[in-house]
Amino acid sequence: MKIALFGPPGAGKGTQAAFITERLSIPQISTGDLLRSEVKKASILGQEAKGYMDRGELVPDELVLSMMGSRLASEDCASGYILDGYPRSLSQAKALDELISLDLVIVIDVEGSSLIDRITGRRMCRCGATYHLRFAPPNVNGLCDRCGQELYQRDDDKEETIRSRLKVYREQTMPIIDHYSKKGILRTIDGNRGIDRIKDSILEAVMKAGGV
Repeated sequence: MKIALFGPPGAGKGTQAAFITERLSIPQISTGDLLRSEVKKASILGQEAKGYMDRGELVPDELVLSMMGSRLASEDCASGYILDGYPRSLSQAKALDELISLDLVIVIDVEGSSLIDRITGRRMCRCGATYHLRFAPPNVNGLCDRCGQELYQRDDDKEETIRSRLKVYREQTMPIIDHYSKKGILRTIDGNRGIDRIKDSILEAVMKAGGV
């Protein structure tokens, strides 16, 4: 089954993508991982992409689509895959339509205020541990339970940055959502609920689309 998954920052998209990958035994494909892999392999496409990346420029849509086409033709994609964070624009969506036909597009929808609360409450430790001041707080001293170091907040998790990221997401993603809605393959999932209920809704959408 060919699936694309969308959701704003903090919607739990990564968790749900991992669930779908495990449930359907299909690979999860993101453009970031794809670019890094091609660059590491020093493939022709990877070397071309590296030139843009080294100059601090965006990799052109045509080059990303070529990489995507090569990846989707791999043996492990024969039974399907889940696209994570791609396409990122309406032009990319239309170009992708020329390459493949998606079976299902899932959007995890979460209220903006809830997202800001989720993300700004995150705290990190340099040992890799992650906490949330409200949902998974550290010990009473505000230090890491694992190693005792002081926790910090990533710049990406600060409110001003989050509001900017949400604005960009809405501007870029709404045209894509409308595009797939017209095709009749869009399913919107209420992401304001618990993780397990979101999983159940996603599984139901996959079943209705003929995925299991």
